[in-house]
Amino acid sequence: MPVSLSDIVASLPSDGTWGPPTTTNSLVDGVPYAPYSKGDKLGRMADWTTEGKDREGRGGRQYNRNYKDQQVYGAGTSSLFAVQVAEDESSFSVVDNTRASTKTRGFGRGGATFIRGRGRGGRDQRGGRGTFQRVGGRGAQQNTYYDNRGGRGGRGGRRFGGWKDYDKPQRNRDSSVNIKPDWQMLEEIDFNRLAKLNLETSTGEDIDSYGFLYYYDRTYDKPPVKNTERKLNVVDRAAYNVTTSQDPIIHELAEKDEATIFATDNILSMLMCAPRSVYSWDMVITRSGNKIFLDKRDGSSLDMVSVNENAADAPLEASEGNKDQINFPGALALEATFINHNFVNQTVIEAENSKFEMPHENPFYNPSEETEALASKAYKYRRFDLSLEKDEDPLHLIVRTELDAVVKNNISGEDQFLVVKALNEFDHKAQGSGGALDWRTKLTSQRGAVVATEMKNNSCKLARWTVQSILARADVMKLGFVSRTTPKSNDRHVILGVVGYDPRKFAEQMNLNLNNGWGIVRTIVDMIRGMNKDGKYVLVKDPNKNLLRLYEVPAGTFEEEDEGPGGGEEVGEDGGE
Repeated sequence: MPVSLSDIVASLPSDGTWGPPTTTNSLVDGVPYAPYSKGDKLGRMADWTTEGKDREGRGGRQYNRNYKDQQVYGAGTSSLFAVQVAEDESSFSVVDNTRASTKTRGFGRGGATFIRGRGRGGRDQRGGRGTFQRVGGRGAQQNTYYDNRGGRGGRGGRRFGGWKDYDKPQRNRDSSVNIKPDWQMLEEIDFNRLAKLNLETSTGEDIDSYGFLYYYDRTYDKPPVKNTERKLNVVDRAAYNVTTSQDPIIHELAEKDEATIFATDNILSMLMCAPRSVYSWDMVITRSGNKIFLDKRDGSSLDMVSVNENAADAPLEASEGNKDQINFPGALALEATFINHNFVNQTVIEAENSKFEMPHENPFYNPSEETEALASKAYKYRRFDLSLEKDEDPLHLIVRTELDAVVKNNISGEDQFLVVKALNEFDHKAQGSGGALDWRTKLTSQRGAVVATEMKNNSCKLARWTVQSILARADVMKLGFVSRTTPKSNDRHVILGVVGYDPRKFAEQMNLNLNNGWGIVRTIVDMIRGMNKDGKYVLVKDPNKNLLRLYEVPAGTFEEEDEGPGGGEEVGEDGGE
């Protein structure tokens, strides 16, 4: 029998409410019941982390961080299960009668203490194997050093991978050149694009050679006698680092149409190793007709030798909290540049009757004007073919390369050309050292570990030196290890040892691909050639990002700073070592 609508309406409750009747009784069959809203989220039955959410230990913050948006069941209501504490229990307290020990296990001078790191710890002690704190040093001066070598670590563990510095503030470095408003940006090139380039080219051919070379002093290859130090002396010699467009030999070669692109090994190596660079740098590119000149500005950062540029914790500037002025990046670069100049001059035997003469004299030296003797230096102008199959005309590059010394081969007796460079240690315990070992104690016994650390911390610098050696077809690249006499003084140094490497094998150890470098050069040159007009351009490495920017600048840019044709830069040092 069908039910009528009037019967359904008549059966509705008369009080105007729906659902079961409401009650204020909080007991269900004698058991306390906590009411909750249907919109509440059901969390865990028992949450043991709420009381310790501020703890820095194993659970705590890491656990709650994942559940910060979840509500705990019954958290919004008053606790119905709270136990009333009696008065006599509220005044009860536990007394710790254990005797506190004031002795700390120390070792070494100044009472050093080894403290194991566990959990997140403090700001500078998160994770890791532990923290080595040196306290109460000489004269009650307290210095703290951190051992960041890691290891298996405690509960916090060592931080691996690219996320290890996720919480560190981004450094804001300054550009190497002031970008003017009238500069027009033409291209942005990301390092990821540069790393994929590849161009195979030949080993090059010699065009001409200038200057002379002294013979290398082999006694520096032998480790120093125990408890003796070989000091680095100031050897004032005239050495020149002339930019491309001011080189008279390059001007002659350009007039003879020997090549299309002209550069020096100092400039070209920076461009070929651009993906390894961290600090900002710039170079000036000039197109005149069908000729392209790669130049540097006066006082450019390309002339300086960087220190620990690629370290995970590179040296800090004063604005970033570094209070040690001699360990600023600029001060370290100036120190390293002077060390390299003096080291080359000291490690050769200056004998006029036994030097290797090139076919032509040094093109930059004027004996009537110079008061200092000429340094051992040979300039080799070499040509490389960067042509592609699709090119109608060949594309050649001429680069001025440099050699520092010559040495007799022990077996054949033939002359071998050397490139001599120096790595320098400022303070292996200071900020910015990049976890370097103590050279004085480890260079002889763990030379491989020392060199591997330098490859990591100075990847760009060593890659540039290797490229320069290969461009010049040097037989051996000598690397000197120079350290400060005392870490707090940057004007006195000692030579700890010299190691020789085959540049090509050294490039393999560094995973350095020259074909990639030639691909980068060809790409930048094609961009300039694609402009189809004469002009001046500036290629700048962004100080804070892994990319290059190409600007078109007015023709007169930087000319007020130049010295004019034939002028050059002389490298020397007035201070004492």
